[in-house]
Amino acid sequence: MRIWTILGFLTLAACQPPTRNSLSVAEPQLDRNGVPVELYESTTHTVRRNETIGGILVGLGLDPTIIQPLIRQSDGAINPSRLVPGHTFTLYTPLADTTLPRVLVYEPDIRRFVVASLGDPLFVESRQREVTLRRRVAEGVIDGSLYETLMRQEAPPALAVAMADVFAWQIDFYRIQRDDAFKVIYEEEVLDGQAIGIGRIQSAIFHHAGKEFVALYAEYDGKGDYYDMEGNSLRRAFLKAPLKFSHISSRFTNRRFHPVLQRNMPHHGTDYAAPTGTPIMAVGDAVVTHAGYSGGNGNYVRLRHNSTYETGYLHMSRIAKGIRVGARVSQGQVIGYVGSTGLATGPHLCYRFWRNGQPVDPHRIEFPTSNPLAAAHRADFDRSKMDRYAELTRPTMLRQTAATPAVTPQTSRIHVPKEPVFRSF
Repeated sequence: MRIWTILGFLTLAACQPPTRNSLSVAEPQLDRNGVPVELYESTTHTVRRNETIGGILVGLGLDPTIIQPLIRQSDGAINPSRLVPGHTFTLYTPLADTTLPRVLVYEPDIRRFVVASLGDPLFVESRQREVTLRRRVAEGVIDGSLYETLMRQEAPPALAVAMADVFAWQIDFYRIQRDDAFKVIYEEEVLDGQAIGIGRIQSAIFHHAGKEFVALYAEYDGKGDYYDMEGNSLRRAFLKAPLKFSHISSRFTNRRFHPVLQRNMPHHGTDYAAPTGTPIMAVGDAVVTHAGYSGGNGNYVRLRHNSTYETGYLHMSRIAKGIRVGARVSQGQVIGYVGSTGLATGPHLCYRFWRNGQPVDPHRIEFPTSNPLAAAHRADFDRSKMDRYAELTRPTMLRQTAATPAVTPQTSRIHVPKEPVFRSF
């Protein structure tokens, strides 16, 4: 028997017209998993520590012989080794019609669920819940860190990470200052009326160190990117910083008192203080030329980006798996983790940058854009950019106190919804 006839029967039974000549068909009431509530009763079990999938499913009333076939047919969606507290299993049992199959729904997270018809034949399919994208605006004046400012504005903390990713090539977020200001228009993901995360940033403006940085998202030829007002991609050959959300404890200088050696000497690097284990990223595409322990440098990785530029990453607690001499790495790839090996008094990353073999301060170098806007798309971009810029620069609270809440809902846009589970087979 075809699967759609097994599960589709549930909806057909609930929608059966009272007479042959009926002009309307009653729609069944479906729960969040797409199960007709008038046909089934449900029992939900939330996974606790040290429980096994076998114990859970037998406890719900399943025949032990069906568990392994169920796991196999899920194609990895139901994985006993990845069962963690908080996951849920819901068993649906027919209220009256014993010809209907029992149905099991497994929810590994808020977005995904696995539905299984426990009839003959057994059938399992992974599904995605419908997510609504709601347009939101957040803005503020920096007082402390970007993360702290967003929290005071009642904006989601994940927005700080997203903004750092968008402006990763223009702004060193370890150097943002009090009274820097920002405004960002982004998508908020909503499920069952509750915000569950953020989607894409659509546009943003950041006032930093007397400069204005603008990011406008656009898609051309099937690829999306962020552009400035001149149509230049925000992407550069090198990231501004090799890790996120810490602070600079020591800058590039020709004279610094060394805390371990107790004497003044050049410090041709930038120290980023961060907790042990913080991921360290390659600032650009490169080939690994050194990866291992190196005396005072501790666990140390050196990268050659091209014939001109090299970078170094010192004092790691450990080097990431696969990072070895000759390996190729991509921009943003994790190459190691913050530590305090070698001559270090505490956990930090000493980041070094060389141009033609000479140490330089990368914060004083302007690198060219990597992906300028194609000429064929210039007119379309120019037509829309001024309206988007006007929205970012309308008189707002950018110069007001950062303590004022400033997250506002805008018009909604919705993903095309998937059909309920029992109508899709």
